Amino acid sequence: MTRQVIHTDHAPRAIGTYSQAIKVGNTVYLSGQIPLDPATMTLVDDNMEVQIRRVFDNLGAVAEAAGGTLGDIVKLNVFLTDLGHFPLVNEIMANYFSEPYPARAAVGVAALPRGAGVEMDAVLVLPE
Repeated sequence: MTRQVIHTDHAPRAIGTYSQAIKVGNTVYLSGQIPLDPATMTLVDDNMEVQIRRVFDNLGAVAEAAGGTLGDIVKLNVFLTDLGHFPLVNEIMANYFSEPYPARAAVGVAALPRGAGVEMDAVLVLPE
């Protein structure tokens, strides 16, 4: 199958040797997003709510560039430097997703790029 690179200026540009997303068939693999402002490429804030919302906005921008929405996500991985923020992720996620919710994993990690408190990656399947 052909791999198509997905890119948008409405999400942070890749800061390493990866693409924002890769589309294969009707499946799109979204790279991890941290709470960077796409215009300035700086961390948005130390406030965890602001960081989580920025990550969802970044993922949404990449999903849209691929021809989908957050609602097309079938698998979401959440990485947190403090699992105490997991209830906040659930609360905010309810504003971005509706049932049926995607499958999800939440993992506690020691550190994330640029000192972020949260990172998420996802797999979405576009309607045929």
